Amino acid sequence: MRLILAGVLFLQVLILNAQETQTQVLSYPEFLAYVKQYHPMVRQANLQLEMGEAELLKARGAFDPKLEVDYSRKEFKGTEYYDVLNSTFKIPTWYGVELKAGFEQNKGAYLNPQRKVPPEGLFAAGVSLSIAQGLIMDKRRAALRSARALKEQTEAEKNLMIAEVLFEASLAYLNWARLQKELEVYQEFVANARQRSDGIGRSAAFGEIAAIDTVEAGIALQERLLQLEQTKVKLLKQKLEVSTFLWLDNNVPVELQPGTVPEVDFLQDEVLEVQTEKGVKNAIFEGHPKLRALEAKLKALRVERRLKVNKLLPKIDLEYNFITPEPELIDYFDTSNYKAGLNVSFPLFLRKERGELKLAEYKIEDASLELELNRRQIENKVDGLMQELDSYVEQIRLTSEMVENYERLLNAEERKFSFGESSLFLINSRETKLIQARLKQTELFTKFLTTRAQLYRSLGVIPDVEAEIQQ
Repeated sequence: MRLILAGVLFLQVLILNAQETQTQVLSYPEFLAYVKQYHPMVRQANLQLEMGEAELLKARGAFDPKLEVDYSRKEFKGTEYYDVLNSTFKIPTWYGVELKAGFEQNKGAYLNPQRKVPPEGLFAAGVSLSIAQGLIMDKRRAALRSARALKEQTEAEKNLMIAEVLFEASLAYLNWARLQKELEVYQEFVANARQRSDGIGRSAAFGEIAAIDTVEAGIALQERLLQLEQTKVKLLKQKLEVSTFLWLDNNVPVELQPGTVPEVDFLQDEVLEVQTEKGVKNAIFEGHPKLRALEAKLKALRVERRLKVNKLLPKIDLEYNFITPEPELIDYFDTSNYKAGLNVSFPLFLRKERGELKLAEYKIEDASLELELNRRQIENKVDGLMQELDSYVEQIRLTSEMVENYERLLNAEERKFSFGESSLFLINSRETKLIQARLKQTELFTKFLTTRAQLYRSLGVIPDVEAEIQQ
């Protein structure tokens, strides 16, 4: 089924009909849709996001309940030295308090006295917490918050990667469409030059015009044919460039067949008023993926700084466990039966902690400067592209008028030539100017769309072309 779909969508269906190959148009939206869905770099970008989600899952695992069982036994020459069983169930909480429940049963001839418990075992329930370092922030909470920031960062970077791939693909397609349009222009004027050369050859044979005019008409035809062949070579190379962006499922590359051509009419149809693009600029600082990635990075660095500040405090860990040999009395709190502990430590000079805190602050300052710099660069780049689009709209208008005027001059020169009041040299000169103007017009259309693609890349906007792939 996939092979059938691939053949329908991409590969040229060769139909022998009067020895001609039927052409198949690959539209610009359809091309971008397949790039967006199947290109390996797009899949890599999605993998980055999945890796961020995996890191978040890993950080959440630090708060998973944990069951621990410690059992050891020693028997030598028929004597049971010891049989020790210690099981614990722990539930970490967000605020650093760890809930604990345990069961201990020990026996043996040479058992450590502090391990002695009733024969039926000893049950315990209690809590452990840090009241200084680790109370406001600890490694588990810092890792989870950093993982959340990393997920935001990877999502933004994924959008940046996809926008970059679509931009490169757009450049390849637009140049392909431009060369296809140039090919059609040269084909049109080759036909005109051949028709003119045949007509002049017949007129010279009847002695109506000088024979030297056939040489000039032949040179003009040869020049047009040469330009046509050069464009064919460029078009072939550009088609191969476009093929590098086309893939199918299971990482299968697609090669465009000779009969596949780009959509060329959209070059002119897509030149809209620039004001329609200006509304997009308002979203620069609201959801730009580059800025969101830097903000997420800054958020993770601030979490790291809070952890370093917390390490300046002394480490004071408390633990209290209510113990009873009868599990049915576990709900009865008796202060006479307990197991408690206190652990206090504090470096005297705090040089390591103060150094780590300074480094964290420097990283935050560096990331803040990077964020502001990128914000300013993006704003200036977008403003420049908007002005460039305005300029291209005006250039396209002027070039379109020039094409119309050159067409009038060529038509007038051909009419004068039919009356014997002009020369073939002037006709060829007018035609050359018209060709150059039409090529310039196509080039400006392409530059406009290329600049617009640059604008959307600068804004981090990914074209919504999902619907096109279903057609």
